Amino acid sequence: MQSDGRITSRSAFSPTETMGHLEKAIREKGIIIFARIDHSGGAAAAGLPLRFTQLLIFGNPKAGTPLMESRQTIGIDLPLKFLVWQDERGDVWVTYQDPSYLAALHQVTDRADTVAALSAVLDGLAKSVIRPGG
Repeated sequence: MQSDGRITSRSAFSPTETMGHLEKAIREKGIIIFARIDHSGGAAAAGLPLRFTQLLIFGNPKAGTPLMESRQTIGIDLPLKFLVWQDERGDVWVTYQDPSYLAALHQVTDRADTVAALSAVLDGLAKSVIRPGG
């Protein structure tokens, strides 16, 4: 499912397992994980209800820097992110911004190979949690 540059896929795993699989797959690719933000944990600490919602922020300067050399404004959307969230039925989802959409949004027109490579990596990472063993 894709909407406004966001790609969303249903995970075959629990929310915690999904985050664990994503973190492991990202690290195995040598990509840096900068932060894991627990929105639902923050909500709970404030006494507010929120189903599982966590954000994983990650990137690789060798991939992101060329995009920023082209158009520095893309830095507002870098590093890249995965949002893992659980809906009201208990289904678990992974959402991320399509690098092709971000490149178009920021008018990055001279880094097609980098954008395609990033899109392929994110697609592969997302697919690693939508199919068991995938």
